[in-house]
Amino acid sequence: MSEPPRRFVLEEHVISERNDWTRNEWLCRPDLADSGKLLMVRARMKPGHCHPFHLHPHREEIIHVLEGRAEQWVGDIHRILRPGEVAVIPAGVAHGTYNPFDEELVFHAILSPAVLDGPGADDEDPRDVSDEEPWRSMRAERPPCRLLCDE
Repeated sequence: MSEPPRRFVLEEHVISERNDWTRNEWLCRPDLADSGKLLMVRARMKPGHCHPFHLHPHREEIIHVLEGRAEQWVGDIHRILRPGEVAVIPAGVAHGTYNPFDEELVFHAILSPAVLDGPGADDEDPRDVSDEEPWRSMRAERPPCRLLCDE
């Protein structure tokens, strides 16, 4: 008999990990739930840290702030997002999430599709563009940010 579809992700199923930018709690991805179209992570970003300019060549993304504030860039436009606010990022558009504030930033990142196949499936994702212009100079007058990998 086959297993029933995985429709619920309970706290004990959440996969925690750390990357160069945030401490992540994966809430939806193909190894947790039956979804090939959605990824969802709850990310915790320390004060003074960031996920510098990058892009997802074939994935759309939504950033939804839960706690703290985000200096959120989508292309060359930025806003300070507060709890309950959202940034919508089309596939292939450079964006960055910065926390120049004194409090931890907690946000959901929701990306689609979860599974990439066909042309572009092997493309780097996320692709760092923070050392490329105009992104390298975009925040020149703002506080620099740190990465977890630099600690």
